[in-house]
Amino acid sequence: MKMFNRQRTTDNRQQSSMPKFVEGKDRCFDKLSDRKAQGSKPKAQSSKFLVLSSLFLILFSSCDTKQYQPKPKGYFRIDFPAKEYQKLDSMKYYSFEYPTYSTITPDYHSLHEKEWVNIEYPSYKGTVHISYKTVDDNLDAYLEDSHYMMTKHLSRAMGIRDSVIINPERNVYGLVYFLEGEGVASPMQFYLTDSVNHFMRGSLYFNVKTNNDSLAPVIDFITDDVRHLIETIEWKTIEN
Repeated sequence: MKMFNRQRTTDNRQQSSMPKFVEGKDRCFDKLSDRKAQGSKPKAQSSKFLVLSSLFLILFSSCDTKQYQPKPKGYFRIDFPAKEYQKLDSMKYYSFEYPTYSTITPDYHSLHEKEWVNIEYPSYKGTVHISYKTVDDNLDAYLEDSHYMMTKHLSRAMGIRDSVIINPERNVYGLVYFLEGEGVASPMQFYLTDSVNHFMRGSLYFNVKTNNDSLAPVIDFITDDVRHLIETIEWKTIEN
């Protein structure tokens, strides 16, 4: 299977001007005028010396400024299980391997679609939603729908990468979208097809407040599982 990575930027990307911190220099000048001490007594000169020395120390200490930098955000460490997979072979039109630390559930919002399933990650509150349709001279419409569902997230995306799927041995072709940006609700979407009979679409969502910076390790972890799904998917024969 070959995956060709491409990178693009969204047209509606908002460029926010980051504040610039310019390192300033605090300057303290202590200009002491020359004083004539003609006719002064040694005791008076000693007193003046002590006063001027104290004043100099105060001014010097006031010039010692410290610069503080904000600390980077910290996130909790996430321990991931070892990669282990099992085969989903109960579907009528396809099969693939999914992680043993995830669960397969029906799509409760579309119970009439028997081939639609969810891959649930309870420990990370993430779900890969899988939908499936048989192709009946309407592949272009499915491709257009998939592209439209992806573009719905572009308003919050800072960039988008895609990978082309070409696997002639399994007759699997498709595209994977990676949407970058802290506020993106679905950071990864994909579709697969044999271009004749089968069409599958998948999307990753999290049931938590969107913060893809802190979710980045989890997104990468689940992305590896989706890659394994793509590598192991098999289309089943459709009986007329």
